[in-house]
Formats: sequence, C-alpha cells, structure tokens
Amino acid sequence: MTTFFEPQFKPATCAVEPIQILQTDGSLVDGARPGLSHEQTLEGLRYMKIGRAMDERCWSMQRQGKLGTFAPIVGQEAAIMGSAMALDPARDWLVPQYRELPAQLRHGHPGERIVIYRQGHPAGGVIPDGVKVLPFQVSLAAQLPHAVGLAWGMKLQEQPGVAIVYFGDGASSEGDFHESCNLAGAVGAPVIFFLQNNQWAISTPRATQSATVDLASRAPGYGFPGVSVDGNDLLAVYQVTADAVARGLAGEGPTLIEAHTYRLWAHTTADDPTRYVDPAEKAQWEARDPIDRIERYLENEGVWTPETAKKTNQDVEEYVEDIFAKAAAFPPPEPDEIYSHIYHGPTPALARQRRWHLAD
Repeated sequence: MTTFFEPQFKPATCAVEPIQILQTDGSLVDGARPGLSHEQTLEGLRYMKIGRAMDERCWSMQRQGKLGTFAPIVGQEAAIMGSAMALDPARDWLVPQYRELPAQLRHGHPGERIVIYRQGHPAGGVIPDGVKVLPFQVSLAAQLPHAVGLAWGMKLQEQPGVAIVYFGDGASSEGDFHESCNLAGAVGAPVIFFLQNNQWAISTPRATQSATVDLASRAPGYGFPGVSVDGNDLLAVYQVTADAVARGLAGEGPTLIEAHTYRLWAHTTADDPTRYVDPAEKAQWEARDPIDRIERYLENEGVWTPETAKKTNQDVEEYVEDIFAKAAAFPPPEPDEIYSHIYHGPTPALARQRRWHLAD
C-alpha cells in the first residue's frame, strides 16, 4: 500500500499521520496517484451531495413533526462514500449503523424506504430481495457481530465478497467491538471494520473515551492490520478500502480502518452540540469540509466547471425530491403490519399476538 502524508494535518489523538491523497486545498499530495477516475469521483461527489441534501430536508421535516429522530452525516460524507465506492453492490454486504444513508442508496436500498423508516412505517425496515444491505442499527455496536457472521458465512460457503460494517469511535468502546474483532481475526472472516472517528461519542470527546492514541493500532492485537486515513479525503478513503477489499477477496481476513473526520452537525436531532463543542475546533474542521475539498480537486483537474456544478446540483435536487414524493405516496400501514417483517416466518407467540390484536 502506498502511503501519502500531509505534515500539517495531525489530529491530537493520532499517533501516526493518517494516509492522505488530497490536501485540504484540493491539490494532490506529492507522488499521489488517485485510484478513482474523474467519472467515478463525480459519482462519489454526487452521492455526498445527496447525503447532505437529505440531511437538510430531514432536519426540517423532523422539526415540523413529520419525521422521527435521525442522525445527520454532515462532515462525514467522504468517509462514507469513499469506502462505499470500493464495494461491489452485487457481491459485497453493507452493514450500516445509522449515519450511512448515501452508501445505502448506492448499494441499491430505495430512498423512500429509508424515509418511511424514519416516519415509523413498519415497511421502512424491509430490504428488497437482492439488495445486500442490513437495516439501520441504533443499538450501539450491535451490528458488528452481524457483519462478522455474514463475512464468515461467505467464507464457509466459498462465496466471493466482503462485508463492511460502519460504526463510530463510541461504538469501539463497546464489548461487541472487541468480541467481533477477536472472532473475525480467529476465523479469518473477510470483514472490513470501518470506524468513523468523528471525535465525539454523543457529547463524550474522543480524548477522554480511550487512553489509546490511535484506534487503528488495536487491530494487530486481534491478528489483522489497522489503517489510519484522513476521513475527509474521498480518494484516500477509497484507496485504503479498496486495499482492504482486495485483502478480503484474497483470503487474507479482516481489516480495521480508522477514518479521522468530524461531526459538523449534532449527533442526532435530539442533541444540542452547542453545549459542549468548542466553536474554534469546529471552525478548523469546517475548513476541511470534504465536499469543498473534492470540488476543488475536480476544479483543478478541469472537470468541475460551472456547467457541471449546475447540472449535478439540479440532479441531486430532483433525486431527493423523487425520494420524498415516493415516500409520501407510500401506502399507510395496516394495524397488523407491526407483526410483519420480523422473522422469516411468524413464531407461534407472534401469531397469537396478531390474532389477539385483530380480535379486539
């Protein structure tokens, strides 16, 4: 793996410089070779913009009482999409936490299902056949054992592919994280642990959450490599994830990726970050905005022109409008739907509850 560094970017809690391809001004680090074509980079940027547009729309709807609590991704778009761009939706499994909406869209999960999930519709958690995505996971780190199980199952059945699982620095303090890493290393499961270190576990800062100065350095203790990457660099995140995918496909087992990024908005719509976030620190990270950085890179390359920007922004607006139009037109749930989509087939207890409910 080729490592690229930018000396001035060094988070206080990081023992080594994160891998970087794009500097904050959008220029390439000396000697860097992007693994994404201009067309692929534009695709990644488009999904990053979709993610931000969805956040703005969902935030407004939640404040109007039209949507439940949700977790925005503003500031973390490059970490999410750089990793997602390295996956093959027809082959690889994507296991989200609750902040990976644009990656789920690229992987084939219908946007209207995501919206109605946030509105409490029982059908919102239904994943269409053939879409290799698991539902949102709100319980901290509970998705990690699921991802290891998927990856181990693919290995046992000799199915090509990897499973990538997303989680935050807060989830890395949970027992599920350590147990999942231990099992994955022991059985050589083709799983990518993608740790979005956004510096906050709700209101707990990264520095007081763990004594280790580099979360990626935990990986060797479980028998596999850990990689530290600039999470606001779409191209660098793509490269380290593509390398991890290649390792998994080659039978070389798991990889832990720590993407250093920052949560620019609230943890969720139920959070007030002004009570604990230092405005000066936030301003420093706003200057590293991942969308601005990739736009500057494409502009330097002669690809991001005013015409391209206008067309992309219009496409994003239309795409998001279509998602919410389909969500609004989705049939309202019937009372007994609350018992559907829980198990492959209803258990006797669930069937009894449904009969009692309908008899009332």
